[in-house]
Amino acid sequence: MRILIGAVAATLLISTAAFAGQTEGLIKKVDKDALTLTLDDGKSYKLNAETDLDALKPGMDVVLAYDVTNGENVVTDMELPDTGSTE
Repeated sequence: MRILIGAVAATLLISTAAFAGQTEGLIKKVDKDALTLTLDDGKSYKLNAETDLDALKPGMDVVLAYDVTNGENVVTDMELPDTGSTE
């Protein structure tokens, strides 16, 4: 019985890890109403309400970390390009 429980727990850990991902691409579209970001590969990612949507522009390169929750790619972390300073 203990072996079965251990195997089930290990399977759950492995399957949970499989639902996390990272991707990089150019922003194709930002939908402020739906709180989604679409990359140039056509895949959409759900943003959280605290995201500064005005900082996201089409054509901008972005790196996303995300989890798949209820069939949606939900952004957990985002890295924007260094825009540099022109002071």
